[in-house]
Amino acid sequence: MPKSKRKFIFITGGVISGLGKGVTSSAITKILKSYGLTVTQIKCEMYVNVDAGTIRPTEHGEVFVCADGTETDQDLGTYERFSDLELGRENFITTGQIYQAVIQRERNLEYDGEDVEVVPHVPMEIISRFKEAGKADKADVVIIEYGGTVGEYQQVLFLEAARMLKLEQPENVLNIHVAYLPIPASIGEMKSKPAQYAVKTLYSAGIVPDIFIGRAEKPLDTPRINTLARNTGIPKRNIFSNPDVKSIYEVPLVLNRQRIGERIVEILGYRKRVHPKLKDYEELVRTIKRKKKPVKIGIVGKYFDTGDFALADSYVSVIESLKHACWQFKREPELHWINSKDYEKSPHLVRELSKYDGIIIPGGFGKSGVEGKIKAVKYIREHKIPYLGLCYGLQMAVVEFARNVAKLRRAHTTEVDQKSPYPVIDILPEQKEKLAKNDYGATMRLGDHKAILQKGTIVAKAYGKDRVIERHRHRFEVNPKYIKKLEKAGLVFSGKSPNRRLMEFIELPREKHPYFVATQAHPEFLSRPSRPHPLFREFIDACIE
Repeated sequence: MPKSKRKFIFITGGVISGLGKGVTSSAITKILKSYGLTVTQIKCEMYVNVDAGTIRPTEHGEVFVCADGTETDQDLGTYERFSDLELGRENFITTGQIYQAVIQRERNLEYDGEDVEVVPHVPMEIISRFKEAGKADKADVVIIEYGGTVGEYQQVLFLEAARMLKLEQPENVLNIHVAYLPIPASIGEMKSKPAQYAVKTLYSAGIVPDIFIGRAEKPLDTPRINTLARNTGIPKRNIFSNPDVKSIYEVPLVLNRQRIGERIVEILGYRKRVHPKLKDYEELVRTIKRKKKPVKIGIVGKYFDTGDFALADSYVSVIESLKHACWQFKREPELHWINSKDYEKSPHLVRELSKYDGIIIPGGFGKSGVEGKIKAVKYIREHKIPYLGLCYGLQMAVVEFARNVAKLRRAHTTEVDQKSPYPVIDILPEQKEKLAKNDYGATMRLGDHKAILQKGTIVAKAYGKDRVIERHRHRFEVNPKYIKKLEKAGLVFSGKSPNRRLMEFIELPREKHPYFVATQAHPEFLSRPSRPHPLFREFIDACIE
């Protein structure tokens, strides 16, 4: 496709954060792909961090890791899950990256002696990233979501980039604004004034939205659509409704029924195309809505101190992976959050784990709640409760097995106890020098890594092959010095790196436990609604049995 024909769609938000712009932009991607277009997505975050890797999950939600190791906002996980995309460095842009690049270019004399200014050089750098992503992904359409809401100071330069690109290629740029219409309980009527104000804020930045999407508890009614059209200048046929739904996977169907894709294709100048039916999502949503028996899953974690609202964001990929696996068995996950610190204060509470069909210990860092997690693993192993350990969950399982089965008393991870006589989990040698220099950003073992699976194991049977690729995000590994001792005690290392140096999967034999599996990887990043990850699928199967 000629460069001048590539299309760019900007998606901005108004009134409140947490609107679901990521889901909305993913739904539009799904719809446009169904029209036969090649689509890629970009998330722009306004913070000065270079990536999301150094931000606490409770501060900004889960850190999603792309195949190339880029640590990103959780929205990229939503993008990948909805349309089965594989994204990377080009698809995640932060203010920190932009300033870093502009300053480096100036130091390299790449501006030919010009005085470098915030405008136009910063917006120009942003635009160059948009074009680079479109070229790298060979996309017909590049959908660019701006984090936050219009009116925030941090968005000014990104809005300027959108304005400049529209000026440069007016026929190839489309602006979509997603804004919230509240229904105050004391009034009971949907109010459009905040959304109108958000649109006018966009006007003040030199951007005229082509399409408006109203987020609200209920669908937009005709009076609201008429009012929005009259007061914003957006034609009524370009105003769409995105009400609350039971499942995020219903959003593409809601928007598709209003023929938003047809309107976008028309505005962008494409020839008229057959309106898609999205049959795969129709079937998926029917499954989701069907009344199903629950599967009770306990998640033993640590990001609990800020209240329940933080949990879903901290573990969003794990939650979605459990949903995908349960739906395949026509079941519904019933998730229970378990604070491992409670087991440190009151060890007897660990008995409550018996009431769950299965337990997961997800990823995490640091010593907070570690002993509680180890107590949980011991109870799970001894009482034969299905278990899936993810990253830190593998490390905790190895520590527990070393202490209580291999009789290596005081075995631990050096992340928590550097003086442990049996450091069964230790930092990767190449990481020590980095940490000594306080080099934390993007320095973990990140992204796709291969593993060789041992034939006949639970893990190998789950995957149905003996070579796999999984995504990683960690600094610590099973210490090679203790592998033979652990194997002799009965622990199975069912997957290893190609050079046999790193232990990627562990398990207990079926005769000892119905399903006790853990991986150093993050398989939750690769699960899809219609294609659940094998480890989650087999875990849920064991829970049901």
